[in-house]
Amino acid sequence: MRILEDEVINPGGGTNQYGYVHFKNRAVAIVPLDDEDNVWLVGQERYTLDAWSWELPMGGAPLDEEPLAAAKRELKEETGLAADKWTEFMRLHTSNSITDEVGIVYLAESLTEGEPEFEETEDLEIRKLSLLDALAMVENGDITDAISIAALLRIAAIRKPSSP
Repeated sequence: MRILEDEVINPGGGTNQYGYVHFKNRAVAIVPLDDEDNVWLVGQERYTLDAWSWELPMGGAPLDEEPLAAAKRELKEETGLAADKWTEFMRLHTSNSITDEVGIVYLAESLTEGEPEFEETEDLEIRKLSLLDALAMVENGDITDAISIAALLRIAAIRKPSSP
């Protein structure tokens, strides 16, 4: 990543310094969804927050890598899952006042389970749960990752899961 600072003209005509972070990767996140409306989350200790975090499987896609290829790799690494059907369904900016990072979210369906292939920097817990239970985790604050929240709420709006 690079931290940049530009001198800009503000709306009032004065000058200001504007700092932002430019990442060498895009964020790619995956909503793995099976035929029974189950999803997979990964949990991990986040150093920057000094806290445990439940999130969708996700990672970084170098700018010269096809985002879908990175999403497939991240899903396999973090959950052991492979998918036969992939749909890009969301693009978002993670914090557009301070970074130019773009997040791309894929829906992964027709899933096949396998063994995860964690990177040496990963110590993850994997959880399979219903979409409704994942949405409850969003509602009660157990999921705080912005991309995960946005993607789960978008899937819920599209799929409109019903209570059991």
